[in-house]
Amino acid sequence: MSGELLSLLVALMWTFTALFAEVASRRLGALTLNVWRMIITLMLLALTLWFTCGSPWPQHVPPTAWAWLLGSGFMGFVFGDYCLFNSYLLIGSRFGQLFMTLASPFAALTAWMLMGEHMSPLALLGMMVTLCGISISILGKDEGGHRRVKLPLRGVLLGIGAGMGQGVGLVFSKMGLNAYEAVLPATATDVQTMMPFAGTMIRAMMGLLGFGAALLWTRQSGTMPRLWHDRRGALAAMGTILLGPFLGVSLSLKAVDMTHAGVAQTLMGLTPVFILWPAHLLFGTRITWTEVLGAVIAVAGASLFFL
Repeated sequence: MSGELLSLLVALMWTFTALFAEVASRRLGALTLNVWRMIITLMLLALTLWFTCGSPWPQHVPPTAWAWLLGSGFMGFVFGDYCLFNSYLLIGSRFGQLFMTLASPFAALTAWMLMGEHMSPLALLGMMVTLCGISISILGKDEGGHRRVKLPLRGVLLGIGAGMGQGVGLVFSKMGLNAYEAVLPATATDVQTMMPFAGTMIRAMMGLLGFGAALLWTRQSGTMPRLWHDRRGALAAMGTILLGPFLGVSLSLKAVDMTHAGVAQTLMGLTPVFILWPAHLLFGTRITWTEVLGAVIAVAGASLFFL
C-alpha cells in the first residue's frame, strides 16, 4: 500500500473514531472512556511489540526521547483528547473534528518556536484560511438576522484546546522520534520498523497516568465498571481504541514515513469533511451547505502548511 492510500485509510479511521467516541463518551463518560482507552491501548501495543521485537517494552529509548514523547502524550492525549472528547458532548463530533484543523497552525507555531522552522507566507495564509473556514461553519444568524456563534462558548474553547493539544503534541512527538532514531543500533531493524508503535506506547503511558490521576481527583473511579454493563458503550469504546490510538496514530506516523509529510498530513486532514455525511446518518444532525463549505475551506487552509 502506498503512503497516499495509507493516509486516506487513516483519515477514514479517524472519522469513525470520532463517531465511536461521541457515542462512547455520552454512554460511559469522557474521562472513564479515556482511562479504558489508555489501558487497552497499552495492552495492545505491548503485545504488538512483544511479537515483533521480542519485548513488550520500548527498547533503546534514550532519556531525551522519553522526555519529548511523554510531553507529547500529555499534550496530545491528556490535554488534547480531554478537550476533544468533552467537546463531542457539547458540540458533537463533526464540529469537534472541524476544530482539529487548528492542529496545523499550532504545530507550525510550535515548530517555529522550538525547532526554528521557517514560517513561510503560505503557512501564514493557511492560518488565515483555516480560521476563515471554521468561522464560516460555526457562525449563524439569530432571530434578528445578526451573525453570532451558534455553538456554546465552552464547546468552542474545548475545540480550540483539542487542536492546540494535537498540534503541539505532534511536534513533541517528532522531536522524540528523531532523538529515538538517532541512537538506534544499525542492527535493530525490527525496532526501527516498530518505532512508531513504541513511541505511541510511551505517549499512552503518560495518557494513562494523566487520565487516571484526573479520575481519582474527581472521585469518578466508581464509573469504571460501566464498560462491563453497557454493551453499546463498550463496543463504541473498542472501536474508538482500535481505530484511534492503536492503529490510527501509529499508522499515521508510518504514512508520513512512506510519502511526503505534506501530502500525508493533507490527506489525513480530510476527516472534518468525511465525517459530515456519517454524522448526519447516525445522529440525525442537520448539515447546511455553509457548514460543508466551511469544513472544506478549513481543510484547504490546513493543507497550505505542507505545500
